[in-house]
Amino acid sequence: MTHTTDRAADGTSRAVEQEPAGQTRHPWWTLVVVMAGTFMAIMDSFIVNVAVPSVRQDLAASYAQTELAVSGYVLVYGLLLVTGGRLGDLFGMRRLFLTGTAVFLLGSLAAGLAPGPVSLIAFRAVQAAGAALFYPQVLAVLQTLFSGRARAKAFAVFGATIGLASIAGQVLGGLLLQLDLFGLGWRNVFLVNVPIGLITLIGAAWLLPPTGAQTTKRSALDVRGIAMLSAALLLLLLPLVEGPQAGWPAWTWIALALSPLALLAFTRWERGLAARGGTPLVDLNLFRLPAFASGSALALAFFAGNAGLFFVLTLQLQNGMGYSPLTAGLTFVPLAAAFAAASLTGPLLEKKLGHHALTLGYTINVLGTAALLATVWGLGPATTARSLLPALAIIGFGQGLGVSPLMGAVLSHVRPKDAGAASGVLETAIQIGMSLGIVVLGLVFSAALGDSPSASAHAHAFTVALVGNLVLAVVALLLLPPMIRRR
Repeated sequence: MTHTTDRAADGTSRAVEQEPAGQTRHPWWTLVVVMAGTFMAIMDSFIVNVAVPSVRQDLAASYAQTELAVSGYVLVYGLLLVTGGRLGDLFGMRRLFLTGTAVFLLGSLAAGLAPGPVSLIAFRAVQAAGAALFYPQVLAVLQTLFSGRARAKAFAVFGATIGLASIAGQVLGGLLLQLDLFGLGWRNVFLVNVPIGLITLIGAAWLLPPTGAQTTKRSALDVRGIAMLSAALLLLLLPLVEGPQAGWPAWTWIALALSPLALLAFTRWERGLAARGGTPLVDLNLFRLPAFASGSALALAFFAGNAGLFFVLTLQLQNGMGYSPLTAGLTFVPLAAAFAAASLTGPLLEKKLGHHALTLGYTINVLGTAALLATVWGLGPATTARSLLPALAIIGFGQGLGVSPLMGAVLSHVRPKDAGAASGVLETAIQIGMSLGIVVLGLVFSAALGDSPSASAHAHAFTVALVGNLVLAVVALLLLPPMIRRR
Protein backbone atom coordinates (compact mmCIF):
# COMPACT_ATOMS: atom_id res chain seq x y z
CA MET A 1 0.00 0.00 0.00
CA THR A 2 2.79 2.44 0.96
CA HIS A 3 4.72 1.73 -2.23
CA THR A 4 1.69 2.52 -4.44
CA THR A 5 0.91 5.67 -2.51
CA ASP A 6 4.52 6.85 -2.74
CA ARG A 7 4.49 6.38 -6.50
CA ALA A 8 1.34 8.50 -6.71
CA ALA A 9 2.94 11.15 -4.52
CA ASP A 10 6.11 11.17 -6.64
CA GLY A 11 4.02 11.58 -9.77
CA THR A 12 2.35 14.55 -8.19
CA SER A 13 5.73 16.05 -7.39
CA ARG A 14 6.85 15.74 -11.01
CA ALA A 15 3.66 17.41 -12.19
CA VAL A 16 4.23 20.21 -9.71
CA GLU A 17 7.79 20.81 -10.87
CA GLN A 18 6.61 21.31 -14.44
CA GLU A 19 4.49 24.31 -13.46
CA PRO A 20 5.82 27.88 -13.39
CA ALA A 21 8.74 28.87 -11.21
CA GLY A 22 8.00 29.44 -7.54
CA GLN A 23 5.77 26.37 -7.25
CA THR A 24 7.43 25.04 -4.12
CA ARG A 25 8.70 28.31 -2.63
CA HIS A 26 8.05 28.45 1.13
CA PRO A 27 5.61 25.49 1.14
CA TRP A 28 5.21 25.52 4.92
CA TRP A 29 4.40 29.24 5.01
CA THR A 30 1.93 28.53 2.23
CA LEU A 31 0.40 25.88 4.48
CA VAL A 32 0.00 28.47 7.25
CA VAL A 33 -1.85 30.78 4.86
CA VAL A 34 -4.31 28.17 3.59
CA MET A 35 -4.87 26.96 7.17
CA ALA A 36 -5.93 30.51 8.05
CA GLY A 37 -8.55 30.19 5.32
CA THR A 38 -9.58 26.79 6.65
CA PHE A 39 -9.93 28.23 10.14
CA MET A 40 -12.22 31.02 8.91
CA ALA A 41 -14.49 28.74 6.88
CA ILE A 42 -14.96 26.19 9.67
CA MET A 43 -15.21 28.72 12.49
CA ASP A 44 -17.92 30.66 10.69
CA SER A 45 -20.17 27.60 10.66
CA PHE A 46 -20.21 27.70 14.49
CA ILE A 47 -19.49 31.22 15.70
CA VAL A 48 -22.88 32.64 14.72
CA ASN A 49 -24.82 30.11 16.82
CA VAL A 50 -24.13 31.86 20.11
CA ALA A 51 -25.13 35.24 18.64
CA VAL A 52 -28.65 34.22 17.58
CA PRO A 53 -30.48 35.70 20.63
CA SER A 54 -28.63 39.02 20.28
CA VAL A 55 -29.33 39.19 16.54
CA ARG A 56 -33.04 38.61 17.11
CA GLN A 57 -33.24 41.35 19.72
CA ASP A 58 -31.09 43.96 17.94
CA LEU A 59 -32.59 43.54 14.45
CA ALA A 60 -36.13 42.72 15.60
CA ALA A 61 -35.79 39.56 13.55
CA SER A 62 -38.21 36.67 13.61
CA TYR A 63 -37.11 33.23 14.74
CA ALA A 64 -37.34 32.00 11.13
CA GLN A 65 -35.12 34.84 9.91
CA THR A 66 -32.37 34.17 12.45
CA GLU A 67 -32.50 30.46 11.71
CA LEU A 68 -32.13 31.23 8.00
CA ALA A 69 -29.11 33.41 8.74
CA VAL A 70 -27.52 30.33 10.33
CA SER A 71 -28.79 27.58 8.04
CA GLY A 72 -28.48 29.64 4.84
CA TYR A 73 -24.71 29.62 5.21
CA VAL A 74 -24.69 25.82 5.49
CA LEU A 75 -27.05 25.46 2.54
CA VAL A 76 -25.19 27.71 0.07
CA TYR A 77 -21.83 26.35 1.19
CA GLY A 78 -22.94 22.75 0.60
CA LEU A 79 -24.44 23.59 -2.80
CA LEU A 80 -21.32 25.23 -4.23
CA LEU A 81 -18.43 23.11 -2.90
CA VAL A 82 -18.15 20.80 -5.91
CA THR A 83 -18.44 23.72 -8.32
CA GLY A 84 -15.74 25.59 -6.41
CA GLY A 85 -13.47 22.57 -6.62
CA ARG A 86 -13.94 22.16 -10.37
CA LEU A 87 -13.41 25.88 -10.97
CA GLY A 88 -10.08 25.50 -9.20
CA ASP A 89 -9.15 22.63 -11.53
CA LEU A 90 -10.08 24.70 -14.59
CA PHE A 91 -8.78 28.15 -13.70
CA GLY A 92 -6.10 27.43 -11.09
CA MET A 93 -6.28 26.96 -7.34
CA ARG A 94 -4.41 30.23 -6.68
CA ARG A 95 -6.95 32.31 -8.59
CA LEU A 96 -9.92 30.61 -6.93
CA PHE A 97 -8.42 30.81 -3.44
CA LEU A 98 -7.80 34.55 -3.82
CA THR A 99 -11.23 35.19 -5.35
CA GLY A 100 -13.06 33.14 -2.75
CA THR A 101 -11.19 34.72 0.15
CA ALA A 102 -11.96 38.22 -1.16
CA VAL A 103 -15.66 37.36 -1.55
CA PHE A 104 -15.74 35.85 1.95
CA LEU A 105 -14.02 38.91 3.42
CA LEU A 106 -16.47 41.34 1.79
CA GLY A 107 -19.41 39.17 2.83
CA SER A 108 -18.17 39.15 6.44
CA LEU A 109 -17.78 42.94 6.47
CA ALA A 110 -21.25 43.41 4.99
CA ALA A 111 -22.80 40.93 7.45
CA GLY A 112 -21.18 42.78 10.35
CA LEU A 113 -22.74 46.03 9.12
CA ALA A 114 -26.11 44.56 8.08
CA PRO A 115 -28.99 46.97 8.84
CA GLY A 116 -31.69 44.31 8.98
CA PRO A 117 -32.40 40.56 9.02
CA VAL A 118 -32.99 40.23 5.26
CA SER A 119 -29.67 41.86 4.38
CA LEU A 120 -27.92 39.70 7.00
CA ILE A 121 -29.30 36.55 5.37
CA ALA A 122 -28.11 37.75 1.94
CA PHE A 123 -24.61 38.61 3.17
CA ARG A 124 -24.32 35.27 4.94
CA ALA A 125 -25.01 33.65 1.57
CA VAL A 126 -22.18 35.76 0.08
CA GLN A 127 -19.89 34.51 2.84
CA ALA A 128 -20.84 30.92 2.07
CA ALA A 129 -20.23 31.38 -1.66
CA GLY A 130 -16.75 32.74 -0.95
CA ALA A 131 -15.95 29.86 1.41
CA ALA A 132 -17.16 27.32 -1.18
CA LEU A 133 -14.80 28.86 -3.75
CA PHE A 134 -11.64 28.87 -1.63
CA TYR A 135 -12.09 25.89 0.71
CA PRO A 136 -11.75 23.07 -1.88
CA GLN A 137 -8.47 24.66 -2.98
CA VAL A 138 -7.02 23.96 0.47
CA LEU A 139 -7.05 20.20 -0.03
CA ALA A 140 -5.81 20.71 -3.60
CA VAL A 141 -2.83 22.66 -2.22
CA LEU A 142 -2.04 19.83 0.21
CA GLN A 143 -2.25 17.32 -2.63
CA THR A 144 -0.05 19.23 -5.10
CA LEU A 145 2.55 21.00 -2.93
CA PHE A 146 3.39 18.12 -0.59
CA SER A 147 4.27 14.48 -1.00
CA GLY A 148 5.27 11.51 1.15
CA ARG A 149 5.83 12.27 4.83
CA ALA A 150 5.53 16.02 4.25
CA ARG A 151 2.00 15.47 2.96
CA ALA A 152 1.11 13.42 6.05
CA LYS A 153 2.35 16.27 8.26
CA ALA A 154 0.40 18.82 6.20
CA PHE A 155 -2.81 16.81 6.57
CA ALA A 156 -2.12 16.51 10.30
CA VAL A 157 -1.98 20.31 10.57
CA PHE A 158 -5.18 20.46 8.51
CA GLY A 159 -6.95 18.10 10.91
CA ALA A 160 -5.77 20.05 13.94
CA THR A 161 -7.00 23.28 12.36
CA ILE A 162 -10.47 21.81 11.77
CA GLY A 163 -10.74 20.73 15.40
CA LEU A 164 -9.55 24.04 16.81
CA ALA A 165 -11.77 26.08 14.49
CA SER A 166 -14.85 24.04 15.42
CA ILE A 167 -14.38 24.82 19.10
CA ALA A 168 -12.98 28.32 18.63
CA GLY A 169 -16.20 29.32 16.89
CA GLN A 170 -18.23 28.62 20.02
CA VAL A 171 -15.69 29.91 22.55
CA LEU A 172 -14.70 33.02 20.57
CA GLY A 173 -18.33 33.82 19.80
CA GLY A 174 -19.26 33.75 23.47
CA LEU A 175 -16.17 35.77 24.40
CA LEU A 176 -16.83 38.48 21.80
CA LEU A 177 -20.42 38.83 22.98
CA GLN A 178 -19.29 39.12 26.58
CA LEU A 179 -16.54 41.69 25.85
CA ASP A 180 -18.82 43.70 23.52
CA LEU A 181 -15.85 45.37 21.80
CA PHE A 182 -16.57 48.94 20.61
CA GLY A 183 -20.20 48.40 21.61
CA LEU A 184 -20.78 46.38 18.43
CA GLY A 185 -22.28 43.35 20.20
CA TRP A 186 -23.09 40.45 17.86
CA ARG A 187 -21.58 42.25 14.86
CA ASN A 188 -18.11 41.35 16.12
CA VAL A 189 -18.69 37.65 15.32
CA PHE A 190 -18.66 38.60 11.64
CA LEU A 191 -16.20 41.52 11.73
CA VAL A 192 -13.53 39.32 13.35
CA ASN A 193 -13.14 37.70 9.91
CA VAL A 194 -12.00 40.97 8.34
CA PRO A 195 -8.46 41.17 9.81
CA ILE A 196 -8.00 37.41 9.47
CA GLY A 197 -9.24 37.55 5.87
CA LEU A 198 -6.96 40.47 4.97
CA ILE A 199 -3.89 38.69 6.33
CA THR A 200 -4.90 35.50 4.50
CA LEU A 201 -5.48 37.38 1.25
CA ILE A 202 -2.12 39.16 1.38
CA GLY A 203 -0.28 35.99 2.33
CA ALA A 204 -1.96 33.97 -0.40
CA ALA A 205 -1.18 36.60 -3.04
CA TRP A 206 2.49 36.44 -2.06
CA LEU A 207 2.94 32.72 -1.42
CA LEU A 208 0.46 30.66 -3.42
CA PRO A 209 2.14 29.38 -6.59
CA PRO A 210 0.76 30.24 -10.02
CA THR A 211 -1.08 27.33 -11.58
CA GLY A 212 -1.85 26.92 -15.23
CA ALA A 213 -5.49 27.33 -16.19
CA GLN A 214 -7.10 24.54 -18.18
CA THR A 215 -9.58 26.76 -20.01
CA THR A 216 -9.42 25.06 -23.37
CA LYS A 217 -12.55 24.42 -25.36
CA ARG A 218 -12.45 20.82 -24.22
CA SER A 219 -12.29 21.94 -20.58
CA ALA A 220 -15.21 24.36 -20.71
CA LEU A 221 -17.15 24.60 -17.47
CA ASP A 222 -20.04 22.13 -17.28
CA VAL A 223 -22.78 24.70 -16.60
CA ARG A 224 -25.61 22.21 -17.07
CA GLY A 225 -23.93 19.83 -14.67
CA ILE A 226 -23.63 22.63 -12.09
CA ALA A 227 -27.36 23.36 -12.39
CA MET A 228 -28.34 19.70 -12.13
CA LEU A 229 -26.08 18.95 -9.15
CA SER A 230 -27.21 22.15 -7.40
CA ALA A 231 -30.84 21.10 -7.87
CA ALA A 232 -30.14 17.61 -6.49
CA LEU A 233 -28.29 18.97 -3.46
CA LEU A 234 -30.92 21.65 -2.89
CA LEU A 235 -33.65 19.00 -2.82
CA LEU A 236 -31.64 17.12 -0.19
CA LEU A 237 -30.14 19.89 1.95
CA LEU A 238 -33.01 22.38 2.08
CA PRO A 239 -35.42 19.95 3.82
CA LEU A 240 -32.65 18.85 6.19
CA VAL A 241 -31.82 22.45 7.10
CA GLU A 242 -35.34 23.89 7.27
CA GLY A 243 -37.49 20.83 8.00
CA PRO A 244 -36.98 20.62 11.79
CA GLN A 245 -37.94 24.26 12.37
CA ALA A 246 -40.79 24.20 9.83
CA GLY A 247 -42.39 21.12 11.42
CA TRP A 248 -41.65 18.86 8.42
CA PRO A 249 -44.43 20.00 6.06
CA ALA A 250 -45.29 17.95 2.96
CA TRP A 251 -42.86 19.80 0.69
CA THR A 252 -39.87 18.62 2.76
CA TRP A 253 -40.77 14.95 2.23
CA ILE A 254 -41.49 15.50 -1.46
CA ALA A 255 -38.11 17.20 -1.91
CA LEU A 256 -36.28 14.39 -0.10
CA ALA A 257 -38.02 11.81 -2.32
CA LEU A 258 -37.05 13.70 -5.47
CA SER A 259 -33.39 14.23 -4.53
CA PRO A 260 -32.19 10.70 -5.51
CA LEU A 261 -33.95 11.01 -8.88
CA ALA A 262 -32.27 14.37 -9.49
CA LEU A 263 -28.90 12.88 -8.53
CA LEU A 264 -29.47 9.98 -10.94
CA ALA A 265 -30.24 12.42 -13.76
CA PHE A 266 -27.04 14.31 -12.92
CA THR A 267 -24.88 11.16 -13.08
CA ARG A 268 -26.41 10.18 -16.44
CA TRP A 269 -25.62 13.61 -17.84
CA GLU A 270 -22.04 13.48 -16.54
CA ARG A 271 -21.45 10.05 -18.08
CA GLY A 272 -22.85 11.22 -21.41
CA LEU A 273 -20.73 14.36 -21.40
CA ALA A 274 -17.58 12.37 -20.69
CA ALA A 275 -18.45 9.91 -23.47
CA ARG A 276 -18.76 12.84 -25.91
CA GLY A 277 -15.27 14.04 -25.02
CA GLY A 278 -16.32 16.89 -22.73
CA THR A 279 -15.12 17.68 -19.22
CA PRO A 280 -17.82 16.85 -16.67
CA LEU A 281 -18.20 18.73 -13.41
CA VAL A 282 -17.46 15.50 -11.51
CA ASP A 283 -15.35 12.79 -13.06
CA LEU A 284 -17.39 9.74 -12.06
CA ASN A 285 -14.27 7.62 -12.50
CA LEU A 286 -13.27 9.00 -9.10
CA PHE A 287 -15.77 6.58 -7.58
CA ARG A 288 -13.97 3.70 -9.28
CA LEU A 289 -11.07 4.45 -6.94
CA PRO A 290 -12.06 2.13 -4.08
CA ALA A 291 -10.43 4.25 -1.38
CA PHE A 292 -12.26 7.37 -2.61
CA ALA A 293 -15.68 5.71 -2.83
CA SER A 294 -15.63 3.84 0.49
CA GLY A 295 -13.74 6.64 2.22
CA SER A 296 -16.39 9.19 1.23
CA ALA A 297 -19.09 6.97 2.77
CA LEU A 298 -17.01 6.62 5.93
CA ALA A 299 -16.52 10.40 6.10
CA LEU A 300 -20.27 10.92 5.81
CA ALA A 301 -20.99 8.62 8.78
CA PHE A 302 -18.12 9.92 10.89
CA PHE A 303 -18.93 13.61 10.47
CA ALA A 304 -22.63 12.93 11.02
CA GLY A 305 -21.71 11.66 14.48
CA ASN A 306 -19.22 14.48 15.05
CA ALA A 307 -21.62 17.32 14.19
CA GLY A 308 -24.59 15.61 15.84
CA LEU A 309 -22.66 15.29 19.12
CA PHE A 310 -21.66 18.96 19.06
CA PHE A 311 -25.28 19.95 18.46
CA VAL A 312 -26.98 17.91 21.18
CA LEU A 313 -24.20 18.60 23.69
CA THR A 314 -24.65 22.35 23.15
CA LEU A 315 -28.41 21.96 23.71
CA GLN A 316 -27.81 20.01 26.90
CA LEU A 317 -25.20 22.40 28.29
CA GLN A 318 -27.23 25.56 27.67
CA ASN A 319 -30.84 24.43 27.94
CA GLY A 320 -30.54 21.40 30.21
CA MET A 321 -27.78 22.58 32.55
CA GLY A 322 -28.30 26.33 32.25
CA TYR A 323 -24.74 27.29 31.32
CA SER A 324 -23.92 30.51 29.49
CA PRO A 325 -22.74 30.32 25.85
CA LEU A 326 -19.16 31.05 26.94
CA THR A 327 -19.15 28.38 29.66
CA ALA A 328 -20.75 25.89 27.27
CA GLY A 329 -18.09 26.69 24.68
CA LEU A 330 -15.28 26.25 27.20
CA THR A 331 -16.59 22.75 27.96
CA PHE A 332 -15.47 21.77 24.47
CA VAL A 333 -11.86 22.90 25.07
CA PRO A 334 -10.53 19.50 26.30
CA LEU A 335 -12.08 17.85 23.23
CA ALA A 336 -10.44 20.42 20.95
CA ALA A 337 -7.06 20.16 22.68
CA ALA A 338 -7.08 16.36 22.45
CA PHE A 339 -8.21 16.59 18.81
CA ALA A 340 -5.31 18.90 17.95
CA ALA A 341 -2.78 16.78 19.84
CA ALA A 342 -3.94 13.60 18.11
CA SER A 343 -3.88 15.28 14.69
CA LEU A 344 -0.29 16.43 15.18
CA THR A 345 0.90 13.05 16.50
CA GLY A 346 -1.00 11.19 13.76
CA PRO A 347 1.93 11.07 11.29
CA LEU A 348 4.16 9.42 13.91
CA LEU A 349 1.51 6.81 14.63
CA GLU A 350 0.93 6.29 10.91
CA LYS A 351 4.63 5.68 10.44
CA LYS A 352 4.59 2.97 13.12
CA LEU A 353 1.11 1.50 12.67
CA GLY A 354 0.31 2.21 9.02
CA HIS A 355 -3.42 2.11 8.31
CA HIS A 356 -4.03 0.80 11.83
CA ALA A 357 -3.60 4.38 13.05
CA LEU A 358 -7.07 4.96 11.60
CA THR A 359 -8.34 1.80 13.27
CA LEU A 360 -6.97 3.04 16.58
CA GLY A 361 -8.59 6.44 16.13
CA TYR A 362 -12.07 5.16 15.33
CA THR A 363 -11.88 2.58 18.12
CA ILE A 364 -10.97 5.30 20.66
CA ASN A 365 -13.85 7.39 19.32
CA VAL A 366 -16.27 4.53 19.98
CA LEU A 367 -14.87 3.98 23.49
CA GLY A 368 -15.04 7.69 24.30
CA THR A 369 -18.63 7.93 23.08
CA ALA A 370 -19.54 4.87 25.16
CA ALA A 371 -17.85 6.45 28.21
CA LEU A 372 -19.82 9.68 27.66
CA LEU A 373 -23.05 7.71 27.42
CA ALA A 374 -22.22 5.75 30.59
CA THR A 375 -21.43 8.99 32.47
CA VAL A 376 -24.71 10.66 31.54
CA TRP A 377 -26.68 7.46 32.09
CA GLY A 378 -25.20 6.99 35.54
CA LEU A 379 -25.40 10.58 36.81
CA GLY A 380 -28.66 11.61 35.14
CA PRO A 381 -29.78 15.14 36.18
CA ALA A 382 -26.71 15.40 38.45
CA THR A 383 -24.42 15.47 35.38
CA THR A 384 -22.12 18.51 35.30
CA ALA A 385 -19.83 19.88 32.63
CA ARG A 386 -16.81 18.80 34.68
CA SER A 387 -18.02 15.20 34.80
CA LEU A 388 -18.15 15.13 30.99
CA LEU A 389 -14.59 16.36 30.41
CA PRO A 390 -12.68 13.00 30.57
CA ALA A 391 -14.97 11.30 28.04
CA LEU A 392 -14.92 14.38 25.78
CA ALA A 393 -11.11 14.35 25.81
CA ILE A 394 -11.10 10.68 24.78
CA ILE A 395 -13.55 11.41 21.96
CA GLY A 396 -11.42 14.35 20.81
CA PHE A 397 -8.29 12.20 20.66
CA GLY A 398 -10.04 9.49 18.67
CA GLN A 399 -11.57 11.99 16.27
CA GLY A 400 -8.21 13.72 15.80
CA LEU A 401 -6.62 10.43 14.75
CA GLY A 402 -9.56 9.79 12.43
CA VAL A 403 -9.69 13.03 10.42
CA SER A 404 -6.35 13.96 8.88
CA PRO A 405 -5.21 10.40 7.94
CA LEU A 406 -8.67 9.81 6.47
CA MET A 407 -8.41 12.84 4.17
CA GLY A 408 -5.00 11.74 2.96
CA ALA A 409 -6.15 8.14 2.40
CA VAL A 410 -9.29 9.11 0.48
CA LEU A 411 -7.41 11.50 -1.85
CA SER A 412 -4.19 9.47 -2.13
CA HIS A 413 -4.77 8.15 -5.69
CA VAL A 414 -6.61 11.15 -7.15
CA ARG A 415 -4.86 12.71 -10.15
CA PRO A 416 -3.56 16.28 -9.60
CA LYS A 417 -5.82 17.63 -12.35
CA ASP A 418 -8.87 16.33 -10.46
CA ALA A 419 -7.68 17.33 -6.99
CA GLY A 420 -10.05 20.31 -6.71
CA ALA A 421 -13.16 18.44 -7.87
CA ALA A 422 -12.33 15.42 -5.69
CA SER A 423 -11.84 17.71 -2.69
CA GLY A 424 -15.19 19.36 -3.43
CA VAL A 425 -16.95 15.97 -3.62
CA LEU A 426 -15.37 14.84 -0.36
CA GLU A 427 -16.24 18.09 1.41
CA THR A 428 -19.81 17.85 0.08
CA ALA A 429 -20.10 14.34 1.53
CA ILE A 430 -18.83 15.73 4.83
CA GLN A 431 -21.30 18.64 4.69
CA ILE A 432 -24.22 16.29 3.96
CA GLY A 433 -23.08 14.06 6.81
CA MET A 434 -22.96 17.01 9.20
CA SER A 435 -26.45 18.13 8.15
CA LEU A 436 -27.83 14.60 8.55
CA GLY A 437 -26.19 14.18 11.95
CA ILE A 438 -27.58 17.45 13.29
CA VAL A 439 -31.07 16.71 11.94
CA VAL A 440 -31.28 13.06 12.99
CA LEU A 441 -29.76 13.41 16.47
CA GLY A 442 -31.62 16.70 16.96
CA LEU A 443 -34.90 14.96 16.18
CA VAL A 444 -34.04 12.11 18.54
CA PHE A 445 -33.22 14.63 21.27
CA SER A 446 -36.42 16.66 20.80
CA ALA A 447 -38.62 13.53 20.57
CA ALA A 448 -37.16 12.15 23.79
CA LEU A 449 -37.46 15.54 25.51
CA GLY A 450 -41.14 16.01 24.75
CA ASP A 451 -42.77 19.06 26.29
CA SER A 452 -40.96 18.94 29.63
CA PRO A 453 -38.25 21.59 30.27
CA SER A 454 -37.00 19.89 33.43
CA ALA A 455 -33.38 18.91 34.03
CA SER A 456 -34.29 15.23 34.29
CA ALA A 457 -36.11 15.35 30.94
CA HIS A 458 -33.09 16.97 29.31
CA ALA A 459 -30.76 14.37 30.84
CA HIS A 460 -32.99 11.61 29.47
CA ALA A 461 -33.11 13.19 26.01
CA PHE A 462 -29.34 13.62 25.97
CA THR A 463 -28.86 9.99 26.96
CA VAL A 464 -31.12 8.76 24.14
CA ALA A 465 -29.35 11.02 21.62
CA LEU A 466 -25.97 9.66 22.73
CA VAL A 467 -27.17 6.13 21.93
CA GLY A 468 -27.70 7.33 18.34
CA ASN A 469 -24.28 8.97 18.39
CA LEU A 470 -22.70 5.71 19.54
CA VAL A 471 -24.38 3.90 16.64
CA LEU A 472 -22.85 6.37 14.16
CA ALA A 473 -19.41 5.94 15.75
CA VAL A 474 -19.69 2.16 15.41
CA VAL A 475 -20.84 2.46 11.78
CA ALA A 476 -17.79 4.59 10.96
CA LEU A 477 -15.52 1.97 12.55
CA LEU A 478 -17.21 -0.86 10.61
CA LEU A 479 -16.78 1.04 7.31
CA LEU A 480 -13.03 1.30 7.84
CA PRO A 481 -11.91 -2.29 6.98
CA PRO A 482 -13.43 -2.20 3.47
CA MET A 483 -11.62 1.06 2.72
CA ILE A 484 -8.30 -0.28 4.02
CA ARG A 485 -8.62 -3.52 2.04
CA ARG A 486 -9.51 -1.65 -1.16
CA ARG A 487 -6.55 0.71 -0.77
